[in-house]
Amino acid sequence: MGEGKYGIHPPTLERIAGEIGEVVKAGVQVAVVIGGGNIFRGVSASTAGMDRANADYMGMLATVINAMALQDALEKTGVFTRVQSAIKMEQISEPYIRRRAVRHLEKGRVVLFAAGTGNPYFTTDTAAALRAMEIHADVLLKATKVDGVYTDDPKKNPSATRFKHLSYIDVLKKNLKVMDSTAISLCMDNDLQIVVFDSTKRGNVRRVLLGEEIGTVVGRNTARSTKHEQEHA
Repeated sequence: MGEGKYGIHPPTLERIAGEIGEVVKAGVQVAVVIGGGNIFRGVSASTAGMDRANADYMGMLATVINAMALQDALEKTGVFTRVQSAIKMEQISEPYIRRRAVRHLEKGRVVLFAAGTGNPYFTTDTAAALRAMEIHADVLLKATKVDGVYTDDPKKNPSATRFKHLSYIDVLKKNLKVMDSTAISLCMDNDLQIVVFDSTKRGNVRRVLLGEEIGTVVGRNTARSTKHEQEHA
């Protein structure tokens, strides 16, 4: 969406594709779960009176549009991609099949997981956590517009401070808006480390994977395994 209020902003799309392409060409296996809030937000629509399940399905369809847009941008940079949708759309994407996704990653392709989990009442945060478990990802990168998790909204409270490290329990107890509680619980149960970082700054994806101290790390073992994370993501 970039600086706009709706839709897809081509320069932002190109920048994101460039960030992903950079780490793929460095040998990192990358899978992406993409949201759809720039087109349609299911939760917002449900609070306005629409049936929640119906609104969530519409939000899932929006994520497919975004995945197709990102696929186009990535392939223009020479990065091979596959879109796998949790809702079957044979003409435009593959159905989600775990083994096929892993094989694509092994071949150096970027896999874009679209349509969330395919179920209403689950966010794309939960979809990201679930897919990360299924493909045995080493780390879950949560790309945001702020440089980590803060004690309060830094835009509203100038005295808010950033956490460098957090445990899963801290996030749940303090009700910190890192990801939804289902996603955090899933990561906690499977000991998957989360790194929350600012994706609007060029080069941050590579910096995170190189183990630089940017953003907030959520997990039991908060020390970053630089070499390991360079090899897989």
